[in-house]
Amino acid sequence: MKSSLVILYHREPYDEVVKDGKTLYLPKKSPNGIVPTLKSFFADVNQGTWIAWKQVTAEQKANFQERVEIEGEGNYNVRRIPLNADQVKHFYHITSKEAFWPILHSFPYHFTSETADWENFQEINRLFADAACKEAAEDALIWVHDYNLWLAPMYIRQQKPDARIAFFHHTPFPSVDIFNILPWRDAIAESLLCCDIVGFHVPRYSENFVRVARSLKPVKILKQEAVSQGHMTPVGLALAEPEVTTQLSYKEQVVNIDAFPVGTNPQHILNTLEKPETEKHLADIKAELNGRKLIIAAGRVDYVKGNQEKLEAYWRLLERRPELHGKISFVMTCVEAAAGMRVYQDAQETIEQLAGRINGRYGKLDWMPIRLFTQPLEFSQLIAYYKAADICWTAPLRDGLNLVAKEYVVAHKEDKGVLVLSEFVGAAVELPEAILTNPYSIDGMDRAIDRALEMPESEQKERMAKMYETVTTYDVKYWADRLLDKFKNLQHQTVEEREAALSAANN
Repeated sequence: MKSSLVILYHREPYDEVVKDGKTLYLPKKSPNGIVPTLKSFFADVNQGTWIAWKQVTAEQKANFQERVEIEGEGNYNVRRIPLNADQVKHFYHITSKEAFWPILHSFPYHFTSETADWENFQEINRLFADAACKEAAEDALIWVHDYNLWLAPMYIRQQKPDARIAFFHHTPFPSVDIFNILPWRDAIAESLLCCDIVGFHVPRYSENFVRVARSLKPVKILKQEAVSQGHMTPVGLALAEPEVTTQLSYKEQVVNIDAFPVGTNPQHILNTLEKPETEKHLADIKAELNGRKLIIAAGRVDYVKGNQEKLEAYWRLLERRPELHGKISFVMTCVEAAAGMRVYQDAQETIEQLAGRINGRYGKLDWMPIRLFTQPLEFSQLIAYYKAADICWTAPLRDGLNLVAKEYVVAHKEDKGVLVLSEFVGAAVELPEAILTNPYSIDGMDRAIDRALEMPESEQKERMAKMYETVTTYDVKYWADRLLDKFKNLQHQTVEEREAALSAANN
């Protein structure tokens, strides 16, 4: 049976478990994040397909099972694209992370095109597009996710001119002068302009895309709207944008532009807080703290995440405020990158050395100033740390959205707690009640952490209540339902309506 919904995403939506010599494909044990939300779209279709890549050896490829079914999830299956280790290395570890990633996050001095394998990137995108076209029914919705699959919409459109294609960009989208450093900018823009909907987290990113399109292609703006005062702050912040383009045209294509941030899953977090293992983790953390204030910073090794800047700011805090020695603890989860991610090796060494120097300089037998985790924590343990933490210090130099900030807010409900948040993450546009900081400014970072440590409980609760209302209202389900409505509206956009819109643009 052909699928009425086809989702293209690099991650497989299951846990692969070998039991008694048999491979089982089971629902993920830790279902937080975007994967369960995307899977929830399949509930309203008779048949769906999830397309992902799978690294295999030559021996495994000979007997490769292309399509798998998830135990207990019968209304969709997973179609896997087998890639060898060299394809994965050049597609993901090198081209995506060494060429695209620094540009997307506005770090052009990390950019290199010499090692990028554009032909391999094109080929893998073609494989995804081919799989999507084989699986999709005539009236199917084909939903492509993130920059790894930038070219898939163009290849899909070439095979299925009437396909309904949506794309969501999970990372930042940079300014036109940064994006246009990419030697392949023309092909990327051409592909995204093949979509019926292109989605971004916040209006700044969508406007950056529109400016890129206008610089490279003869596009025409069809609709522009003021950014609502309600959910996203339109002025006064580093990523604020007062007006947003919502529709443009290119060739025979009407492109709808959407700017709406992904939410978190509040109910899953609240349910996790009530689990016995989470309660035990929380009790153990509080006992270990013994009355000390706890600062939490969660993330992974990446030069865009601001880990070095946070550690240096913490060092300065201990240097200028000796009265805090023994009275605060800093827990940083900084998960190391997968093997082969050479671009992050220096960043990891710097983080580990800084943490070691801080503990060596200030640590005592009964107090270590910082605890650094380089392996992922269980979700229940991470949520327990969020709940126990007096301060969540989330200060990336650049981030598409940052769900850590939202998870921390949900874990605290309307109770006390302080969120210190970088101005340069998408979530800052939604959460102006956080202490917003400029991670590029030494004085700014110092002022932010001092303010967080000194904020009265009454003010903490007032700010947290406002952020909790935002995060729980505009949660991941709201985001999903909103996009689903837009998908349904595409079904009703006739050829005549498209031609009318194009005619209006031409006039």
